[in-house]
Amino acid sequence: MYVDSGKRWNSVWNELLGAAAVLKRSILVCLATLLSGLAIADSPHDTERVVVRDLGADHFVAGDSIRIDKPIVGDLLAAGGEVEVNAPIGGDAALAGGKIRFTGSVSQDAYIAGGQLDLSGSVGRNARIAGGQIETDQDLAIFGNATVTGGDVKLRGKIAGYLQTAGGRVLLDGAVDGDVVATAGELKLGPNARIAGKLRYASRKDVSVDPSASVSGGIERMTTPPMGRDRIDADDRRLVARGVGLVWTLGLMLLAGLFVGVFPTASSRVTEAARARFGFSLLLGFIALICIPFAVLILLFTLVGIPLALLALGAYFVLLFVGYVAGCIAVGEWILQILGSARANKTGWRLGAAVAAVLGIALLTRAPLLGGLVALFVLLLGVGAIVVSLAPKQRFVRG
Repeated sequence: MYVDSGKRWNSVWNELLGAAAVLKRSILVCLATLLSGLAIADSPHDTERVVVRDLGADHFVAGDSIRIDKPIVGDLLAAGGEVEVNAPIGGDAALAGGKIRFTGSVSQDAYIAGGQLDLSGSVGRNARIAGGQIETDQDLAIFGNATVTGGDVKLRGKIAGYLQTAGGRVLLDGAVDGDVVATAGELKLGPNARIAGKLRYASRKDVSVDPSASVSGGIERMTTPPMGRDRIDADDRRLVARGVGLVWTLGLMLLAGLFVGVFPTASSRVTEAARARFGFSLLLGFIALICIPFAVLILLFTLVGIPLALLALGAYFVLLFVGYVAGCIAVGEWILQILGSARANKTGWRLGAAVAAVLGIALLTRAPLLGGLVALFVLLLGVGAIVVSLAPKQRFVRG
């Protein structure tokens, strides 16, 4: 009885830890992706091409071309056309850009997404990497686990944990101390490939193994994708769902506080747009919610439009995520203005109102029927207000 209960709670705890890790990655990647537009909108100078923000020990930077050569004590979030990091990072690193070159070191986790990635250096814990073209150097060292997804993937260097990878073409030519799970159109093991665990792969073609490569645990071709975690019963699933909902709400509260604290001008602009153009914001939010997926579908039918469609689809999901948070911030600031106009101009009060609004709306969304309408209303308002606020600067007039 006690053994089964212990296994049950261990399973639930692992699910919650996994949900927290996914949420953290989502927040970091979304922040890095949106950092450029928000920071430039928040800047008083339209001609400023690189914007830097510091929040305690954490460093936020966005612009056309970014180069980090000085050590960062906390986390680094960077987004731009070209991003180059050559310095040690004391916390996590979240990088997003068209072209990314990484030769520094990250003490904790690394989240890297872009078009073309050239990576070396070291990562103290886990690495989550996604891109069009990914190439790692022999000097790359990941001291935890790695997840790598891309179109053309070339992996060299050393991974101390397990490796999960997926791509059109995947070349593994480095050392992995754990197991490897690979899904690829074409999978190759180079002469320097050293897998201490087992290789499990799914591919249309047989894996190509260089005579000098070694796989200590053997090679297995999968017919179905592996299960990531053991199945749990219905009671556990309900418990996990509640825990995930709590973690998700806490993450949204953190994200709302960060937006208001780091980008006070940009968040005020979004709130002003929602207040002054309330009906228009709802209409634009509805149009964006419906029309963008149709536009993506049309682009997918053309070979040239496929990369653009994938970018648009990614931006769409980010817009929905941040739009919901923006809608909560707008509701919180409305309530703050009703309670006292003097408080509405103070960043501390605005931050507290945003966090409280996220929590209050989360509780309302749990109500049957009404909850779904509340969530939809907040989402449409936030998405529409973001679209309005990104228009050329103007003074919003009620009407």
